[in-house]
Amino acid sequence: MKLKENFLWGGSIAAHQCEGAWNEDGKGIGIMDLVTKGSYETPRRIDKTFQQETTYPSHEAIDFYHKYKEDIVLFADMGFKALRISIDWSRIYPNGDDSEPNKLGILFYQELVDELIKYGIEPIVTLYHFEMPIHLVKKYGSWANRQTIDFYLTFCRTMFEALKGKVKYWVTFNEMNHIDPQTETSDIFTYIIAGLKFSELEDRRQTLATIGYNMTVASCKAVTLGHEIDSNNQVGCVFGIEPVYPVDCNPVNVMNAFKQMDRDFYQIDAMCNGKFPEYKVAEYKDQGIKIEIMPEDKGSFADGRLDFIGMNYYASSVAEYEGAEEGRSALFGGLQNPFLETSKWGWTIDPTGLRYLLNYTYRKYGLPIIITENGLGAVDEFSEDGKIHDDYRIDYLQKHIEQLKIAIEVDQVDCFGYLTWGPIDLVSATTGEMKKRYGFIYVDKQDDGTGTLERTPKDSYHWFKKVIQSNAENLLEQNLNELN
Repeated sequence: MKLKENFLWGGSIAAHQCEGAWNEDGKGIGIMDLVTKGSYETPRRIDKTFQQETTYPSHEAIDFYHKYKEDIVLFADMGFKALRISIDWSRIYPNGDDSEPNKLGILFYQELVDELIKYGIEPIVTLYHFEMPIHLVKKYGSWANRQTIDFYLTFCRTMFEALKGKVKYWVTFNEMNHIDPQTETSDIFTYIIAGLKFSELEDRRQTLATIGYNMTVASCKAVTLGHEIDSNNQVGCVFGIEPVYPVDCNPVNVMNAFKQMDRDFYQIDAMCNGKFPEYKVAEYKDQGIKIEIMPEDKGSFADGRLDFIGMNYYASSVAEYEGAEEGRSALFGGLQNPFLETSKWGWTIDPTGLRYLLNYTYRKYGLPIIITENGLGAVDEFSEDGKIHDDYRIDYLQKHIEQLKIAIEVDQVDCFGYLTWGPIDLVSATTGEMKKRYGFIYVDKQDDGTGTLERTPKDSYHWFKKVIQSNAENLLEQNLNELN
């Protein structure tokens, strides 16, 4: 199997991290509009109401709302085949429970999609990427309330119909799997997914399990809805998953690693296998967790199976084990791998982990996969020649694309696209920083809010352009046949 000629090379962005225009053209307040900037050392603060003289990065972000046409020209010049965007729910239904949608919000996304199509770029649309109207959190309790499913489906219907015939690939949710009742987590992770602070939850396990179940039901119902509105729609879901390795071959540590890795897959099981997994129901019962399973849910799971799986991959980890020395934890729990180097934000760099994860997931479900996020956050600085020489980013991406090619061409994994995160500098979701840059395109915006917003291509821009032009041929220095 080779990379197909129509392999989708491109990038992914999210509305709350790039659009800005937080209070323009009828947009309501979204959950991320109340989150301050932070850093690797200092967590982002989540405010109940707006505070004077406080920087909220989403309010301007990189002003993609007004500058998207010039950005798309740059993406097209690179040769992008696809761009994954997200729809800000609060731009379409300002409160979430409104009786009518905001027409200006719909018009913006219609024109954005038209601009992508104009340049031959396939739009991939994420319906929920950490962008919930704050009103739904305050009045209904977010996804802990099953009524939120109905509000979400109304929003989905509006966008399916507004973009019918223009958008083929849809994503129901981004990384909902980071909410797990078995795991202690930070406020920012539960907040970006559901608008709720982990530290303020009264019955944490029950609440997180309910949220996870309701979002899973919502995704399945959205898949069915998308198919009903347009039979050509391909509807998937994006998951942030990572390989978890045992520290050694002690069977106890191997089992711990398996369980820690597999906990992120129960929602994928539900969306791919046609039913909510019985092992999870039994697990909840043992823990005294009660899930409201409605009679119609069985049909929702059976009918709402995914067409493809979106995979966000950044790092791997080592499972916690008895006798481990206290050290820096990995991104989503577990421990850092001493055999791997890390980024400046403490994320391990493991290209082989991408191949591992692609194989594991494809063999488990047999569904097409698209890499929806992969990239390196780094501090980029201009050199004396006025350019940004981000060879470290090129090295990172090249090594990951090499492993991607091996997974496809040697391991026979059906992967139909590779989208980098973020192809243009934008606000970091976890830290709220601009200096944590991922893009091929530098944006002159600093953490203190200053900057001209001018766009400047980096060295990686020109490198990735060549990768796309050649469909990544000759990227590998060694002969793939030797790896068989």
